[in-house]
Amino acid sequence: MTAVTIRNLPEETHRALRVRAAINGRSTEAEIRAILEDAVRPEGRVKLGSLLSDIARRAGVKNEDVDALEQALGKRPAEPLSFE
Repeated sequence: MTAVTIRNLPEETHRALRVRAAINGRSTEAEIRAILEDAVRPEGRVKLGSLLSDIARRAGVKNEDVDALEQALGKRPAEPLSFE
């Protein structure tokens, strides 16, 4: 797990973080983690898997097609990578 140090944080901001943490029943550190998580990974973000599934549905790919592809891929070993 990565650690982050925040320097020169105004006392008023630190106090507001402590109050917000107390209201939410968390430590100040846990509150800061929650704020950062919400800021950089918003709930409405587009996820790659969801996007690919949506594209496949619009292209007419059905569950049976996916099952057949998974079955075919499972029976054949992957080709080794070549760096030539």
